Amino acid sequence: MKRILMLVGDFVEDYEVMVPFQALQMVGHVVHAVCPGKRAGDRVRTAVHDFEGDQTYSEKPGHNFALNATFEGTDASHYDALVVPGGRAPEYLRLNAAVLDIVRHFFAANKPVAAICHGPQILAAAGVLKGRACSAYPAVGPDIGVCGGTLPDVPIDGAHTDGNLVTAPAWPAHPAWLRAFLTVLGTKIEA
Repeated sequence: MKRILMLVGDFVEDYEVMVPFQALQMVGHVVHAVCPGKRAGDRVRTAVHDFEGDQTYSEKPGHNFALNATFEGTDASHYDALVVPGGRAPEYLRLNAAVLDIVRHFFAANKPVAAICHGPQILAAAGVLKGRACSAYPAVGPDIGVCGGTLPDVPIDGAHTDGNLVTAPAWPAHPAWLRAFLTVLGTKIEA
């Protein structure tokens, strides 16, 4: 059993928070979802991003997601791994110094980190991607490049692993992304 921290905020992508939150618990891990300025029991609003043939994704209202831990006082050293979902939340979460310090802890300690879609915006802002290959939604590619990382060519339903870092372009990659993250975590699932 691993203790996993998940960083979320209002308008996190619905599937990218709900699916890993539930799937990681299903296999026996403890997952604490936190949001700056909110406490356990508070909710964040989510958005569903869909791929309908337009030049970019469409956005629709999602569910309200209940937080199960409080951000204030979060001690990253008490966690074995980090999950950073996408959506619009990363664009403003990356402005929070405490969020960036949490991210830096996981990289400095070489703990497993999973990020998807726009989640790598936070990793880029934390300065942890230099020399790393990191998949993301294509619009995040410039953020990754500017901070010294590279954006590998990964299909929308694929995932990329670079050491302790597991990334993917968007929620259609959940099977590949979660499988790769479970491997990095050392989780064994037997049929």
